[in-house]
Amino acid sequence: MEELIIIGSGPAGLSAAIYAGRDGIKTLVITGTTVGGQLLLTTTVENFPGFPDDVDGPELIDLMRKQAERFGARFVDGEVTKVDFSSRPFKVWVGSDEYEANSIIIATGASPRWLGLESEKKFIGRGVSSCATCDGAFFKGKNVIVVGGGDTALDDALFLTRFANSVTIVHRRDQLRASKIMQERAFSNQKIKFIWNTVVEEIKGDAKVNGVKLRNVVTNEVMEMPIDGVFIAIGNQPNTKPFEGQIELDERGYIKTHDVVFTNIEGVFAAGDVADYFYRQAVTAAGTGVMAALRVREYLSKIKYESSKS
Repeated sequence: MEELIIIGSGPAGLSAAIYAGRDGIKTLVITGTTVGGQLLLTTTVENFPGFPDDVDGPELIDLMRKQAERFGARFVDGEVTKVDFSSRPFKVWVGSDEYEANSIIIATGASPRWLGLESEKKFIGRGVSSCATCDGAFFKGKNVIVVGGGDTALDDALFLTRFANSVTIVHRRDQLRASKIMQERAFSNQKIKFIWNTVVEEIKGDAKVNGVKLRNVVTNEVMEMPIDGVFIAIGNQPNTKPFEGQIELDERGYIKTHDVVFTNIEGVFAAGDVADYFYRQAVTAAGTGVMAALRVREYLSKIKYESSKS
């Protein structure tokens, strides 16, 4: 039996593994199908502390994993299919393989909603992004589009005006879903333009994005538009399906936490984007991973003390 199982291997899970392993906690990391999470979709990371000359997302994940292994963390490559948090030891299944632990950190992250285009997949990290705050600085003086019509899309568009020459919001309807105040800010910004009743049919480019094919959903008219970057802002989906019915989730499907990393089940903690719909940064995820590991240390000490008294 493990002392700690960490579910997820992005910045939150790996930071937790580094701290837990260094504290001598017997730690098993179940990586998930996408080892490293959304950082694997980022070719260049400029805002993670300690890398003045930037670092590739996959390279950063590889370094963090090696650091966790150095302190004794062990890894199982696979996806959690089922859990049982009804009593301790907690149970976690990867297919037919069952694992047990006295504490759990859930760090499965969230996945961006994509348009589902083959050309979109081709250019992720090469002009296609789901994170304006992560990648906006790469588009200084460029022309970009933002796909979406909610608060996230408008917030991304407003942020991108700090860098881009122009920002065009492409929305499939003739009116926005965003809050009134966000609409007012976007409509009053001279750098922001709108294309209504329109969807992206194809993203074009060679080594990187250089244009999009758009279709008007009312007239079916097709047009091509030269562009340097495409930001997809149609929402994120927290990766919480295996935990439904086992742990308290909010109305959007994110894990409900209090005091940053505590869930409604004692001994089960959550870190990173699986509980954070607002910041969604590698460094904030890493920070909550550290907090969760420190709380695990506290929790394991408590149950050991209680066990020694009984």
